[in-house]
Amino acid sequence: MAVDIPALRSFFVGLQERITAQVAQEDGSAFASDVWHKSEDSKLRGDGVTCILEGGALMERAGVGFSHVRGDGLPPSATAARPELAGRGFEAIGVSLVFHPKNPYVPTVHANVRVLVAKAPKEGLEDIWWFGGGMDLTPYYPFEDDAVHFHRTCEAALRPFGEQYYPRFKKWCDEYFYIKHRGEARGIGGIFFDDFSELGFDQSFALTQAVGNAVTMAYLPIVQRRRHMTFGDRERDFQLYRRGRYVEFNLVYDRGTHFGLQSGGRSESILMSMPPMASWRYDWSPEPGSPESRLYEMIQPRDWLAAP
Repeated sequence: MAVDIPALRSFFVGLQERITAQVAQEDGSAFASDVWHKSEDSKLRGDGVTCILEGGALMERAGVGFSHVRGDGLPPSATAARPELAGRGFEAIGVSLVFHPKNPYVPTVHANVRVLVAKAPKEGLEDIWWFGGGMDLTPYYPFEDDAVHFHRTCEAALRPFGEQYYPRFKKWCDEYFYIKHRGEARGIGGIFFDDFSELGFDQSFALTQAVGNAVTMAYLPIVQRRRHMTFGDRERDFQLYRRGRYVEFNLVYDRGTHFGLQSGGRSESILMSMPPMASWRYDWSPEPGSPESRLYEMIQPRDWLAAP
């Protein structure tokens, strides 16, 4: 079947516009829009818009990026699990976001939704397409009701497509956002899916839309609950320390980061997910029984839907 590229682009452009409008209203500051183009003679061709809000009342850095790119050959990060697609041209459209708030009591959130079309290498073969995406929450301090709300919103978004998807995508998220060299989770997870086409094009696209549309419903109520809590140097220092883990995951393991860099994408847009400030300490552990220590207990994978 022919993939309706204009319909896909229209949704992703609209999603970026809706999310930035909501977060700008919450922050009280406007996003700056950086419109970019990759020329036809470059390795990667296409266009996009990177929306950035830095130094706001709420957000230390908030980035929402839209991209629509084409290339002559899929990079290794996209063909590692499907080597038969190596060498195919591709077209990729998506929205990716990361919000790093100022207040350590407000968690960081990451989300993306995307579609990738691997072009038929010759006449008589079909294009191969798949969707992917998800959202995950990275708290710095342990508030279980925030985790429950986030996961219940994820489950509600997926429920119309089948009860099997939330537990499946939740497990996938727990396994994906795991920092292997540290032996710890990045946060309390959420949902994650990739190489998804099993519902057919229309319903696979509808599921992806539902996930994208649920991001602000999952996140902004938590922001509103925590943003005015008082914090000091201790909380800020721990936030920066945990952000270091965020940087490590993105650079070492994240498939989206690897795809963008390997395919010749725009570095500034790819790396907008990085926090503006982070720190590392040598062989440090939180004091037993402290709020910082309880965070490590909270980020262990668990059934958040069963929580009271």
